[in-house]
Amino acid sequence: MNFQDGSLYPEHQDPLVITCAPYGPEWMPADFPEDIPVSMKEHVQKAVDCYNAGATVLHLHVREPDGKGSKRLSKFNELLDGIRSRVPGLVLQVGGSISFAPEDDGQVAKWLSDDTRHMLAELNPAPDQVTIAINSNQMNVVEQMLPEDLAGTSLGTPEGYRAYREMTIPAGPEWVEEHIRRLSAKGIQTHFQLANITQLETVERMMRRGVCNVPLILTWVAIGGGFDAPNLYNLANFVRAVPDGAVLTLETSMLNVLPVNMMAIALGLHVRCGIEDNIWTQDRKAKLGSIKQIEQLVRIARECSREVADAQQARRIYRIGEFYGSAQETLAKNGFAPNRQASQRGFVQHALAA
Repeated sequence: MNFQDGSLYPEHQDPLVITCAPYGPEWMPADFPEDIPVSMKEHVQKAVDCYNAGATVLHLHVREPDGKGSKRLSKFNELLDGIRSRVPGLVLQVGGSISFAPEDDGQVAKWLSDDTRHMLAELNPAPDQVTIAINSNQMNVVEQMLPEDLAGTSLGTPEGYRAYREMTIPAGPEWVEEHIRRLSAKGIQTHFQLANITQLETVERMMRRGVCNVPLILTWVAIGGGFDAPNLYNLANFVRAVPDGAVLTLETSMLNVLPVNMMAIALGLHVRCGIEDNIWTQDRKAKLGSIKQIEQLVRIARECSREVADAQQARRIYRIGEFYGSAQETLAKNGFAPNRQASQRGFVQHALAA
């Protein structure tokens, strides 16, 4: 992305899209009972509350009545239907893992099978987005967490810590291409969750081959443990590699969430918050629920005079419902250089839309 003179001025930036992940599949309800929804009614009400607080994208997981993460797509259908009836403008983003929470005590957190995750394209009502990981990767979400982050929670137990320390993401190239094809065929947008710049390069190569004709709507997930660490150098390197036509959200974990989101607000990027990412105030003297996290970001955005997107603006910025017919159009719309033609020499400057 290019940052010309005036790029930091709010009048030159898109309204801020706030994504909230309020369902926290890695936590157990006892970790934060006043904020973690368990019943379907509570799940739907949490979505309404997030929207009313200022979030326009909702990252979905769902729980069974016993509080464990649900792996039943019928539960997702029920939640999607309930939210659509209450807040039809909210951008609904289903987590591509479905639920990585261990099914039983002592088991390792695990993403579901390739075939099961393909079934996300069959959800009814269809979500607006499904998140997708690129390239199989370690996802040790506790690696950069401190003992203070985990104190008094299920992740602070030996079995809970081990379960999430050993988690991996299966996302091989054949599965990824087929998944994008199925989502696109159903009018569901692919939202890329990228761990580092090499995964961004893989997405670009797919677009150049014409097997990924979608907008580059992506999140930089800086959580360590196989993903980038949330520091200024990694952030700047990743942002520099993202083309100008992309839409970039920043995501990290625990006490890194607020400072990284403050940088996103200042840079004209977009933010993600919620208890899936962090449950603490910055001094760790209290837990901080998803609604309070949204309200905090709205206040900071207003202090920076940056408008917060409403639902209609978020759908426009995220290009919901937009798909492309060729590699050439995809490259042009996302701001990549065109594919090099035979015998073409020198630097290729920019892509032209079909």
